[in-house]
Amino acid sequence: MIEIKNISKTFHQKKQSFKALDDVSLQINRGDIVGIIGFSGAGKSTLIRTVNLLERPDQGQILINGRDFIQLKSKQLAKERKKIGMIFQHFNLLSSRTVFENIALPLELDDLKKEKINEKVLELLRIVGLEEKANEYPKSLSGGQKQRVAIARALANDPYLLLCDEATSALDPATTKSILELLKDINKRLGITILLITHEMEVIKEICNHVAVINKGKLVAKGTLQEIISQREHPVIKQFIHSGNMTIPQELNKKLQKEPNQGLFPLVEIELNELISVEQLLSKIHDEYKIPYQLLKADLEYLGNSNFGTLLIHLKGELEENQKVIYYFNQNKIQNTLRGYA
Repeated sequence: MIEIKNISKTFHQKKQSFKALDDVSLQINRGDIVGIIGFSGAGKSTLIRTVNLLERPDQGQILINGRDFIQLKSKQLAKERKKIGMIFQHFNLLSSRTVFENIALPLELDDLKKEKINEKVLELLRIVGLEEKANEYPKSLSGGQKQRVAIARALANDPYLLLCDEATSALDPATTKSILELLKDINKRLGITILLITHEMEVIKEICNHVAVINKGKLVAKGTLQEIISQREHPVIKQFIHSGNMTIPQELNKKLQKEPNQGLFPLVEIELNELISVEQLLSKIHDEYKIPYQLLKADLEYLGNSNFGTLLIHLKGELEENQKVIYYFNQNKIQNTLRGYA
């Protein structure tokens, strides 16, 4: 449905040039939810704005439903843009208009009859759950409610594509979750393709089927969420996935030592990958290597048939037995970190 082909974009400021996009290519299937993740300045906002040519690339093609948007004349492009909704981090609502009037604005600009506008706006208010807020002004709304109004307005012209430019960055975690649930419902109910950008991996995990990782203007990885997470050793992906060392329980941390003295056992932090499940790992330790252990902490996620996450395990076997199981981890590319002895 959407094909971004070899897009590049350079910005020129005074005597300096900055390449925001460097030969970027990406395919998005109809009805999919695709996330583009990257750090600040990576080029993700520029990329999403090239899709509807709010930013015109220096080279490449934007193919949507078989048409190259870059080749369209201004009137043709304006017509196509009406079918691409866009929502932003800061809502961009008109403070002088009510919720109803904000949603109605694109329909008014299209010269729709008043009864058609009323019918459509009421339908959109039901979809976003704001029927009772129709006559209120943006200043009386919460951040989440403002974003719901912005989403309803973006849906006014029955778009086939919804672009989300850091749409949840200004919201608290609970509100973010509710907005993402709304977007998933819209995708399922209306069949609208969603392309979103974010710098938060939790947003990607919550809503996206496919992911593209952008860094310094280049796409460095793309695929399903499971495929991206399985590439956790990639230096850019690792920064998004790795949440830092697990916290060691306070009482144990007080006794923790760096050297394996008599009576002390290794505390090992293990990062799971798609090659082994947590059940298989624990079975290896206990049933095959016959090592007693204590599972202190587990932070797990299941994606399809695979699990990812981190375990904190206190191995309590003999020195040689513990070394054998750690050797097994290393041989099977199961990332592990020795946190100390206790």
